[in-house]
Amino acid sequence: MRVPLSWLREYVDLAPETTPEDVLAALVTVGFEEEDVHRFAITGPVVVGQVVSLEPEPQSNGKTINWCQVDVGEERGGVRGIVCGAHNFVAGDKVVVTLPGAVLPGPFPIAARKTYGHVSDGMIASARELGLGDEHNGIVVLSDLGIDAPVGTDAIALLGLDDVAVEINVTPDRGYAFSVRGVAREYAHATGATFRDPAERDFAELQPGSGHTTVVDDRAPVRGNVGASEFVTRVVRDVDPSRPTPPWMIARLSLAGMRSLGVLIDITNYVMLELGQPLHGYDLDKLAGGITVRRATPGEKMTTLDGVERALHEEDLLITDESGPIGLAGVMGGGTTEMSDTTRNVLIEAATFDPTTIARTARRHKLPSEASKRFERGVDPLIPFVAARRAADLMVDLAGGTLTDEGGALFAEVFVEDIALPAGFVQGLIGVDYTDDEITGALTTIGAEVTEAEAGWTVIPPTWRPDLTDKWTLAEEVARIHGLDRIPAVLPTPPSGRGLTAHQQGRRRVANALAAAGFVETPAFPFTTEAQNDLHGSASGEHLPSIRLANPLDGQAPYLRRSLIPGLLQTAHRNIARGMTDLALFETGLVFLPEPGVEYGTDEVPPLGVRPSDETLAALDASIPPQERHIAVLLTGNVSPRQPGRPAEASGLVEALDAVRVIAAAAGIDIDVRQAQRAALHPGRTGALVAAGEEVGYVGELHPSVAEDADLPGRATVLELDLDRILTLAGTRIVAASLSTFPAATQDVSLTVAADVPAGEVRAALAEGAGALLESVRLVDDYRGEGVSEGAKSLTFALRFRADDRTLTAAEATDAKLAGVAVAAERFGAALRD
Repeated sequence: MRVPLSWLREYVDLAPETTPEDVLAALVTVGFEEEDVHRFAITGPVVVGQVVSLEPEPQSNGKTINWCQVDVGEERGGVRGIVCGAHNFVAGDKVVVTLPGAVLPGPFPIAARKTYGHVSDGMIASARELGLGDEHNGIVVLSDLGIDAPVGTDAIALLGLDDVAVEINVTPDRGYAFSVRGVAREYAHATGATFRDPAERDFAELQPGSGHTTVVDDRAPVRGNVGASEFVTRVVRDVDPSRPTPPWMIARLSLAGMRSLGVLIDITNYVMLELGQPLHGYDLDKLAGGITVRRATPGEKMTTLDGVERALHEEDLLITDESGPIGLAGVMGGGTTEMSDTTRNVLIEAATFDPTTIARTARRHKLPSEASKRFERGVDPLIPFVAARRAADLMVDLAGGTLTDEGGALFAEVFVEDIALPAGFVQGLIGVDYTDDEITGALTTIGAEVTEAEAGWTVIPPTWRPDLTDKWTLAEEVARIHGLDRIPAVLPTPPSGRGLTAHQQGRRRVANALAAAGFVETPAFPFTTEAQNDLHGSASGEHLPSIRLANPLDGQAPYLRRSLIPGLLQTAHRNIARGMTDLALFETGLVFLPEPGVEYGTDEVPPLGVRPSDETLAALDASIPPQERHIAVLLTGNVSPRQPGRPAEASGLVEALDAVRVIAAAAGIDIDVRQAQRAALHPGRTGALVAAGEEVGYVGELHPSVAEDADLPGRATVLELDLDRILTLAGTRIVAASLSTFPAATQDVSLTVAADVPAGEVRAALAEGAGALLESVRLVDDYRGEGVSEGAKSLTFALRFRADDRTLTAAEATDAKLAGVAVAAERFGAALRD
């Protein structure tokens, strides 16, 4: 909001020495953010001159110029010769003369210069050159503006070009500050200066009369709120739209960011800026019958003032007469009844419209306006009568009109609900020991009615503050009025028992452990194709239900993922295409697992601004498919690069299994590997990951055809785990084992078993039989060849034994080893290899 200081001074006392920066600093203390200071980009000397004579001189280019003699006063050099190309003035007219040394907006410095065979000692200025409007075809003739000032008078002050405006940022909850009235009140709050409310007028003189009552026929109110609760009209007859807008009004409108569009429209804009109430003026002679406010009908159209024909929505609120729509309520008027140069009788409209309706209409038609900006934030419901009379008075004074008894008023009783403010609440919330007088004084200052109650106060907010709805917003007003600098800067003590949940901590540990192990986290979009879901979302590649998005970002990937692997494949492909061939990637994220035969999603969207009921929330939760958090890893390329004396080492299943162990250790659970089959993985190089007897994921090498389809050169190894499940199985407590100070006893054992016996199961049998003394067992060799019968294999395990209370003897370690061999022999027919 831009506020000219000369305008502000009319409603609040500003000391003569007050600068724009002082005003901004004061407004900052009551919660407004300063934006800028705006001035007319013009410096003098610019004076009133009188044309003594002018001689038309035709030029060879077909243009005729006037060689003028202009009296600018003895102090400015008397009569000066000036070349002028305009022809809308005669000898004797008083004009605005910019003398050498002046600078006009542009910047355009003025100097004496030779042109058209003369030395032009200055320039006679047009409205556009002075920054007073868009008119450039003729110069400013002061008599046309109703001004008769002595020759040599400073024209900058005469035309209001010495004014300055401050600009503040108005937040959406403080729409009352989109007016000079509102800003003046806030400046008074900040400084204690006397505020004079322009809305304080005798209600008897505000009565609009009769003959033009409006009908509101809203059959589809938004959220139960009728589109128009007030509609005040006044009639001014015999206006003269050709009269010029006074320079002071043009200057104020210009500084406020609005163009001058003729005296009638300028008046409605001026009152809107002054009081915050948007107005609209209709050419009364173009109206056909009475005015009705209603919603648009299906297929209805109208042409707005900008000349655009608009297809209307059934929620749009319209101003209509017998001919049809004549205005898009609260947003923009229609072209059929607009005020023009031929207007003689004006119907002034000042209404109160539903904020939600206006906001939706402005956004739907991409038609933001100064009016909609105010209506959608809430307009004071008591101001329409004042605004309509103020505009009518100005049309009488500035456009020569006659105020009549014609008009009408449709209004509803204004009811503002009171708010209970408990004693001590403000102090406890803000953290400042305000006295009771400070609290009631601040609320009274902003216009609220405060009465004592049994346990505090009852507060009725002012009508122009729809943002004050509860005791918390009242407390904020007390803090704002008395200065936010009084609030102590104290770091609050967090309550105990809060922080990350056990699962959140577990997810962070797992991700941090993988990152520390050299893996790079690469989050991907959760969108994929149905074919990718079938391939990676099930072990056999069978078709499973997937969630299809109603409005996908990418039409080629309209489904929510059932697996993280497709996203990792895309990431790997993108990096390989850019020369990054050695990759160790991982991602944690949600996968979406709809159950067969269950319909998900809903077409019933709860209305905005209303808290959904528990039943509605339960129905929305039921419409969401099960979502589990997984973790997935992809390795391709080399795990270590080629070096002098050492070839490159390709990544493979060993590194993928190491990643499984990293995840298991961080989660605090044991994860075993069992041989398995998956459609997307290489036969014989695939394992199921098992924790606590439950399958929680898989690991393996991508099938060559799958890797080829993903444009991955060479081999790629992947794993995917249900992270939420393994954290649940791990429990919430992880107990670290004590470290023994006694030395370990190591032994190896080689067992011959059938070739189809999984090594992992043999290892588990050894561990079970060896008992508590076994600290670790690790497979070090899988031999098949000479010395081993056909259809068999030799598995060599490295065993390490340790006791917590003593040094083990070799015999104890051997006994434990043989106990493990016995269990393996019983289960798999394992035999010690000679």
